[in-house]
Amino acid sequence: MSSSPPPTPPGMPQPRVWVDGHLVEDRPSFDALDHGITVGDGVFETAKVVDGQIFALTRHLDRMERSLAGLGLEPLDRGRVQLGLEAVLDVGPIAFGRIRWTVTAGPGPLGSDRAVGAATYLVTAVEQDPPGHITTVAVVPWVRNERSALAGLKTTSYAENVVALAEAKRLGATEALLANTQGRLCEGTGSNVFVVIDGVVHTPSLAEGPLAGVTRELTIEWLREEGVEVVEGEIPMTALATAEEIFVTSSIRDVAAVERVEVAQATRTLGGLELSAPLDAPRDLGDAPGAVTAQAQEIFTRRAAETLDP
Repeated sequence: MSSSPPPTPPGMPQPRVWVDGHLVEDRPSFDALDHGITVGDGVFETAKVVDGQIFALTRHLDRMERSLAGLGLEPLDRGRVQLGLEAVLDVGPIAFGRIRWTVTAGPGPLGSDRAVGAATYLVTAVEQDPPGHITTVAVVPWVRNERSALAGLKTTSYAENVVALAEAKRLGATEALLANTQGRLCEGTGSNVFVVIDGVVHTPSLAEGPLAGVTRELTIEWLREEGVEVVEGEIPMTALATAEEIFVTSSIRDVAAVERVEVAQATRTLGGLELSAPLDAPRDLGDAPGAVTAQAQEIFTRRAAETLDP
């Protein structure tokens, strides 16, 4: 006897789901032995939907190509993805929301070995309220391994991010910031981080281990094109205690100013790395974006409105 999937948890908007050519409602839709479920062997992209349109789709597809190659999976079938994107968007209008497409290695053994077979393609979309443009972050006591086989890849192996974000939420923040194994600033669980020092915008270089965020990339390009100096490089974690301004970027948030930095109690020994005293205490940066952050927000909003697929 077949059974229906569990209902959407209370308070969570009803998502639209498409799996391998079919919109899914009340029928089984995923193989229990899919490697994306058993070992997290897959990649995904999340993009913003505004008035039913996907923002920066080409850049997201290009990044998925790089993630698939990094995992050693077959190249992306863009036509197959497009069918899923159109299917979930055709269900009805989405004023603002997120759309996510996932590609897994498909059914495989109950271990790390892969089977030779067809990949699984999954597309989901959900309407939501636009996030605010100011937020609180928390520094957590775990590190991102910039030398990992998954460094820079957007994979479905997200358990580390779940743990880190849960700790940030416990501290009243909406995002967790992580150092890399050298004790330098790396990224958030789902965002890139920027700091303003002496009026100059700084962000960790890709060599430091962060994901090459689409919004990060556009922010750097657009700010530089409009005369704002942006430096990619090594940033000590203590910059979070001294920077004039801090902001984070992501596909759903765009550019969000940080108004407060919370600090987990164990953070002064990130992965065994001793950090200096200023990170022992939370820090308030003000309840309004600083001048440089406000400029970055204005530039991003304006340029994004000019083209759907920059």
